Amino acid sequence: MKNPLFIEYPKCTTCKKAKKWLDEHAAAYTDRNIKEENPSIDELKQWHEKSGLPLKRFFNTSGMLYREMGLKDKLPGMSEEEQYELLADDGMLVKRPILVTEDRVLTGFREKEWEEVL
Repeated sequence: MKNPLFIEYPKCTTCKKAKKWLDEHAAAYTDRNIKEENPSIDELKQWHEKSGLPLKRFFNTSGMLYREMGLKDKLPGMSEEEQYELLADDGMLVKRPILVTEDRVLTGFREKEWEEVL
């Protein structure tokens, strides 16, 4: 089994908590800074499909950029393609951390959910 991909923004407190949790559980993972290496449209599409989650769950709805852009009101009228483009354009719009395993994708950090996957 390949190591899960852990996508984080190092300054994010939830990401720090998730990383600490991974380390405490001796979970091997590949770390990726979302600010330095933003997900591509193709990656986002694969993750979205694999996650079974609504695409909105991939947006950092509590982020400043999300609010500044007024996305709460704009998203419902946008196509999936337009939403993927937005997410691929700026990592600060993407909900994090993201954990990508061979068969699951988790957005945000919920300890119980992560325990089931790892």
